[in-house]
Amino acid sequence: MSNRNEIGTFLLRVMLGLVFLANGVAKFQGGIENTAGWFDSIGIPGFMAYPVAIIELVGGIAIILGLGTRIVSLLFGLIMIGAIFTVKLPDGFLNGYVFDLVLLVLAVHMILNGSKLFSLGQLLFKGREA
Repeated sequence: MSNRNEIGTFLLRVMLGLVFLANGVAKFQGGIENTAGWFDSIGIPGFMAYPVAIIELVGGIAIILGLGTRIVSLLFGLIMIGAIFTVKLPDGFLNGYVFDLVLLVLAVHMILNGSKLFSLGQLLFKGREA
């Protein structure tokens, strides 16, 4: 991958991480119990608020640092698919799921391509790649 592509992918990785980190923080700051109650009210088991918030928070930090980028992106993608189909779809494209779809596509890009530039994972595991 060319250096320009790597810079672009790095920027996408950091932005994806920041968005999910901010959403994870918001779930805890607003009271995770409130998020669990909201999940219940829309037909999602309330306990799911906890793993979703933790994945967003810890995954956001990890992906910004470049740790487990592909795995974290897969988890982010699953969260976005869930959000689109359980919450956002009825509101339509522009008023509903467009932002979630963009995040899903960013996550898929990270799953397919990874991101090595300024990646802690690349630094730590450089010699172990096949």
